[in-house]
Amino acid sequence: MVTEPTTTNDDPIFHLAIPDDWAAAFVNGEYTMSTRGMTLDEVGFIHCSTREQIEDTANRFFGDLEQLIVLTIDPRLVPSPIVHEPPAPGLDVLFPHIYGPLPVGAVNHAATWVRGPAGPWSIADA
Repeated sequence: MVTEPTTTNDDPIFHLAIPDDWAAAFVNGEYTMSTRGMTLDEVGFIHCSTREQIEDTANRFFGDLEQLIVLTIDPRLVPSPIVHEPPAPGLDVLFPHIYGPLPVGAVNHAATWVRGPAGPWSIADA
């Protein structure tokens, strides 16, 4: 259920992608993975994070991987609605969700993020 209107600010949002999934987006010009192992068609939106949420998201959902791609997304270039809403019922934290495919051209920067040897993902390693 959509709980907030489409975003109106220009602050970038972020998506953590598996390298092979990001590479596949260049075949048709759109990224259509919602989250790890699940597509936009299966979930209905693409999970994103704010800058402050990236590290926690990486550790919660990608703790067993050694490498991710951090996609920095310009919301002004995303034609689909971007809605800030809880990730699950009963939670009060809001995450940005893109309700449609992400055009490759809306990604300002795609940076490889390698997990440091200390264990958990740390934004200091990005």
